Amino acid sequence: MGAPLPITRVEHTPATLRCFAAKCQDAAQVRRVLAIALVQEGRSRREAAAQSGMDRQTLCDWITRYNAAGLDGLKSRTSPGRAPALTEPQMAELKALVIAGPDPDLHKVVRWRCVDLQAEVARRFAVMVHESTIGKWLHQLCLTRLQPRPFHPKKDPEAESAFKKTSPAC
Repeated sequence: MGAPLPITRVEHTPATLRCFAAKCQDAAQVRRVLAIALVQEGRSRREAAAQSGMDRQTLCDWITRYNAAGLDGLKSRTSPGRAPALTEPQMAELKALVIAGPDPDLHKVVRWRCVDLQAEVARRFAVMVHESTIGKWLHQLCLTRLQPRPFHPKKDPEAESAFKKTSPAC
């Protein structure tokens, strides 16, 4: 068994560590801070670790992180997660595509559905995702899945206005 690892940070006393622990919202960080406060008060590493619900070696690892980074070193780290399927420029291109709407001749649809966008994403970016993922992406892009009523590409606005004027409902 080697020599105990010293706590080199001296800017916090056990009392200030306990005050910080009382204000902290992260329960795991509170346990670590209180364990370090116990060690600073002169308790043995084994006793401080047992009172804090951790192993002595785990406490030594947290002391190493506390010495290196202070109280921020005692925060729980989260993994970055899986890399996104589309990059930021690709997401911007997808948003522009959805806003512009489909070309009936090219895409063979008059409005975008998630299944249509799924096929278009696979064609453009070579990324296969589930239909529900497309809906989540639309939500992330602040776009709704509701679409305006489609209109016929050969619609005649003059005939429409003439019909409205001669309609008996007017």
